[in-house]
Amino acid sequence: MSEKRFPIPPFNFETATEKVQFAENAWNTKDPEKVSLAYTIDTEWRNRTEFLNGREEVKAFLIRKWEKELNYKLKKELWSFTDNKIGVRFEYEWHNADGQWYRSYGNEMWEFDENGYMKKRFASINDLKIDEADRRL
Repeated sequence: MSEKRFPIPPFNFETATEKVQFAENAWNTKDPEKVSLAYTIDTEWRNRTEFLNGREEVKAFLIRKWEKELNYKLKKELWSFTDNKIGVRFEYEWHNADGQWYRSYGNEMWEFDENGYMKKRFASINDLKIDEADRRL
């Protein structure tokens, strides 16, 4: 993967903020193919208690995720950054097939390769049941 995925490391405040916004925009499309292209072919993930290896596993995970998490809407916020790593806080809202709404809160640790593709993503997430009237996103 020699093609660049801008912005690329080393990050500064502006480019780290831009990378976070690009990720938010992509995830809000709920398009597993589009989202998966931000990751290296051999990306490593931990999402809650699930461990994934490789872009194809990520794509399959995202398909399952958005089949379950209906009307998904995400907001990400830059928390910190270094040369090739970004820490993010996020929340998203969704409902299940029974109509129960949730707000999910979490943190992600991202590590990028030299071309700007995410090679590691470690996410810790908690779900809170909410009433539809309490939605913020």
